[in-house]
Amino acid sequence: MKALVLYSGGLDSMLAMKLLTQQGIEVIALHINIGFGVKEDHFDTLKRRAEIAGATLEVIDVRDEYLQQVLFSPKYGYGKQFNPCIDCHGFMFTVAKSLLPRYGASFIATGEVVGQRPMSQNKDALRLVKKIADDIDDDLILRPLCALVMEETRPEREGWVDRSKLLGFNGRGRNAQLALAKELGWEDYPTPAGGCLLTDVQFSVRLRDFTQYDDFTKEDIEVLKNGRHFRLPDGAKLVIGRNEKENDIIEALNNPKFNLLQVNEDMSAPSSLLSKNASNTDEALACRIVLSFTKALPTQNYTLRIDEKILEATPFKSKDDAKKYLI
Repeated sequence: MKALVLYSGGLDSMLAMKLLTQQGIEVIALHINIGFGVKEDHFDTLKRRAEIAGATLEVIDVRDEYLQQVLFSPKYGYGKQFNPCIDCHGFMFTVAKSLLPRYGASFIATGEVVGQRPMSQNKDALRLVKKIADDIDDDLILRPLCALVMEETRPEREGWVDRSKLLGFNGRGRNAQLALAKELGWEDYPTPAGGCLLTDVQFSVRLRDFTQYDDFTKEDIEVLKNGRHFRLPDGAKLVIGRNEKENDIIEALNNPKFNLLQVNEDMSAPSSLLSKNASNTDEALACRIVLSFTKALPTQNYTLRIDEKILEATPFKSKDDAKKYLI
């Protein structure tokens, strides 16, 4: 018997996988990449933690489909931020169901716990997700952590899974999951966090701002994940790295909408991106803002480069003058 388990990278999905592998079920940890997972969801970490639970990792990139089909036109609306949770969950299960034949799997499981998220993981919401995924008749979606407080599913009725070895977690508390992880001797798992960037207030503000000025594509996701973001008076976007890690990411991005803005002088300047269509006014302002996040002196001119264009600028006397353009 083989199962696909939707794998976010979090503890709940790790525990759900373990409950199945303990029953001798072969588990594929299916990480569906919509682009908005936390920045630390790197492949090596996902793979290592899936293996701790006894599963093998598969990553499916659906960023284009997610942007086209879900993010900007959710049938069931958004949560508090830019998070279309109901539509998103239904989409992920739809993707997983379509992949069952590819992997020779018989059913789908997830680490969701009923009641953990009051709006998107109550019983009515979970039934709605089941409907979106066209799983009412097939009944192939199993939630091992909370199965005992839900109706039996086909995998349980058919004997593919021993229901008596599943759990009845319920509600928002995390103590039961943490206790189970301790019982298993696990130490390598992420601490509970928001997980999805679409639920983050600041990220949602950046996303709304971006879509007011430009079409949004999957290449823009990594831009939004990194740096300080500024919107300049003529509409250009400026992104300034906050640390060495972000500087490296920004310099490695190959986004056709942006040019690198570089300070020629050796002063440990942050890596920066500026919209390619920036006006001359916005270019000059961007140079001043970038210099304001260095040790540049406000009494001196400095040379900067935007693509092949050379500019000179002085920093603002105070970062507060630059921060008024901060998104």
